[in-house]
Amino acid sequence: MRAYERFLDYVKVYTTSVEDQEQIPSADREFDLANRLVDELKELGVEDARVDANCYVYGTIPATPGCEMAPAIGFIAHMDTAPDFSGENVRPQIIENYDGGEVVLGHSGRVLSPKQFSHLQTLKGRTLITTDGTTLLGADDKAGVSEIMTAVEQLLGSDAPHGKICIGFTPDEEVGSGADLFDVQGFGADYAYTVDGGIETEIVYENFNASGAKFKINGVNIHPGDAKDKMINASIVAMEINSMLPKLESPEHTEMYEGFYHLTGMSGNVEHAELSYIVRDHDSACFEAKEKTLRHIEKVLNEKYGKGTVKLEIHEQYRNMAEKIKPCMHLIDHAKEVMKELGLTPDVSPVRGGTDGARLSFMGLPCPNLGTGGYAFHGPYEHITVEGMDLSVKIILGIIGKYAKETK
Repeated sequence: MRAYERFLDYVKVYTTSVEDQEQIPSADREFDLANRLVDELKELGVEDARVDANCYVYGTIPATPGCEMAPAIGFIAHMDTAPDFSGENVRPQIIENYDGGEVVLGHSGRVLSPKQFSHLQTLKGRTLITTDGTTLLGADDKAGVSEIMTAVEQLLGSDAPHGKICIGFTPDEEVGSGADLFDVQGFGADYAYTVDGGIETEIVYENFNASGAKFKINGVNIHPGDAKDKMINASIVAMEINSMLPKLESPEHTEMYEGFYHLTGMSGNVEHAELSYIVRDHDSACFEAKEKTLRHIEKVLNEKYGKGTVKLEIHEQYRNMAEKIKPCMHLIDHAKEVMKELGLTPDVSPVRGGTDGARLSFMGLPCPNLGTGGYAFHGPYEHITVEGMDLSVKIILGIIGKYAKETK
């Protein structure tokens, strides 16, 4: 079975995760795909395939004779889809021999256009898979799941030598909890790759340092007729907080290694208000400076309006995996070698986000990220190609072959 065939099947399973939930998985429906994958892995010959109580799927393929001393290599993808846009009742469109032009997305009124997505012209001649415009597609990251499963099938159906291979599928990556309860020791890999990126030639080992920040503002609500020198309007204080941040350090004004403050939510009235931000920067010193700026705003406004008016909460989300990958650059070198052998040009670039691999790298499992062949994730314009998925499978198998020749 080819990767895209599995993919078309998996995207029909509703696995959207839910924000602001304490339990993992955030939605029980994520078990629907997890249980299905366990059954399929067992059918393929992965005898120890299992899903735990928190919806993490694990399985191992023992080393072939003579490769027992090769490093154990893991491949990881996440099963959930983003809550940003509907992931229910996904109905993919398949366009064979795509001409590089506009694609009408069902009856949604939306059009996938090279005017907006210039890379579409590079996909000319391929088989394109799109949404019907009413949901996301789920390539992030059911494409990665499909590619790992297909690589497993092809590996077990061949006589290719390999070391121990570890398989992992996680819930809740899209809501920031994907690595929280991952059993690194039980997983059993020396090194791993997440398969959760964009174009199939993508290799990522640099990502943002990331935190979430929330300002809670307590106002003083006085009848507006008697409010002079007494009222503190929490909503106006919230507006003041946002105005104190550098206007050019926002997502819409930054790129590559440039960090940002991103206002993701706001609510409030005169008495209470809240602002939620995500804070990002590749450079650890710049990242710390951004957090200090937020704390300084809290201090200044409490001095201005009174102690307790503004309360800031900051929690770390993930860190730049480069710190943990640079001592293990063979992970990157092997991936680049495989791509070049396939006639591809590796695209090694920083990701303006994070993956489970970033968290896992700091949990003791060095874990860069590979592309899946997908584009425009998290929305109705999401798309992928059959050929890109096939190449991702070949890259996974090529990496396995590289490590089969090494010893720990």
